Amino acid sequence: MIFKETALSGAYIIELEKLEDDRGFFARSWCRREFLAHGLDPNVAQCSTSFNKKKGTLRGLHFQVPPFAETKIVRCTRGSMYDVIVDLRPDSPTFTRHFGVILTSENRKMVYVPIGFAHGFQTLEDDTEVFYQISEFYAPDHSRGVRWDDPAFGIPWPHDERTIADRDRAYPDFYPAIITAR
Repeated sequence: MIFKETALSGAYIIELEKLEDDRGFFARSWCRREFLAHGLDPNVAQCSTSFNKKKGTLRGLHFQVPPFAETKIVRCTRGSMYDVIVDLRPDSPTFTRHFGVILTSENRKMVYVPIGFAHGFQTLEDDTEVFYQISEFYAPDHSRGVRWDDPAFGIPWPHDERTIADRDRAYPDFYPAIITAR
């Protein structure tokens, strides 16, 4: 696997290192040893899939707070999406900055989302499927979110036509005191 740190400290794009021949290719998409070697959390408590019927579906921006704060590895297994992470760590030099990348079933890139980041995405085509490896179990009482269009982040989402859940539309504006108080 090829680990490329993003402009947000601790967040990575992970690319497959393919062994190709006339049949196709073989590649590892996860290796505990390689994650540890890069100082990344290798724990996986659960895996989840998100299937999205319509182009423009926007999910996020989601995260969990301690003691169930989580890392995620996100990959698009069908279709394509614009994946976004936001650094919500108050002591980070990239606090409130975002990073976005296009993930597709063809490019097979993954995003490593560290603890303290919010995550969301918008689908770029119909029938897009997303696969998550998550370090903690889902804890509804510790689940939080910030608004996808909050001006504090300035995220340039790719499509104006969006399908968004009421829950995601109702997240509050970002206030650092809310994040750090919980």
